[in-house]
Amino acid sequence: MPELCLPIRTTGLRSLPALMLLVASAVLGGCSGGDFGRTRADMRNDDMHRWLGAEATASVGLKPSHFQLTENERQLRDLAYPLIEPPHSRPAWKSVFGDYQPLPSPWRQKVVFDRTTYGRALIDEPHRSHTSRYQQLIEDVRNDITRFEPFFASAARVIELDRKRSASLKMVSELSPREQADAIARMEENTLIVQWVQQCLERRISSYRWALERLVIQAPDTIAADADRLIGELAAQTANPPVAAQPVIGRAVTVKG
Repeated sequence: MPELCLPIRTTGLRSLPALMLLVASAVLGGCSGGDFGRTRADMRNDDMHRWLGAEATASVGLKPSHFQLTENERQLRDLAYPLIEPPHSRPAWKSVFGDYQPLPSPWRQKVVFDRTTYGRALIDEPHRSHTSRYQQLIEDVRNDITRFEPFFASAARVIELDRKRSASLKMVSELSPREQADAIARMEENTLIVQWVQQCLERRISSYRWALERLVIQAPDTIAADADRLIGELAAQTANPPVAAQPVIGRAVTVKG
């Protein structure tokens, strides 16, 4: 019986090297900026939000502390960042883009707050329906309400420990000027971060109200009542924070745009 010799197809194999190069370049390119533009895992660290204290103190002409962060102080900064970062309207397909970045303190003279920015982004971005815009607004406000209690619980612990730290300064033996300056600077940092979050919450409420007002006149919907109720709840919590941090400076920052 004659041997059957079947031809081997090499068309797909010829394109294999090119395919491998394409896959390799995509993998290497992704490593440079993280998956889909998100912050790379090796760029995250326990002190990734340490810059908050330095930015807050520098913006009011003070020096940051050289002390290492305590666990409570680190947690305070970690919980503060989501409330400091401006709220955005992000559809699901868009939420993976963008990257972590430091933000300017509200005490920076060049920082101008525009309460219309959030609402304009919410209205201008493509949505399936006007109801989905209301739902996005409600989700953003609800997220802030959810973050409120954990942050201020952390702030209460830090502020209370700072009171004890302040009282201890008079009893520490051979306290050097450098140690005293760093201790005071850390207490100022912590206080400014709490005030930073409080001011950002006031700004968010102003932005949410502007957005809701525009949605109501452009696309009236009964769901607007739910959004208004949640904004009112966030406003009530912000007006009566569980932590009353003593001001480091007397200069107020307006929330009106």
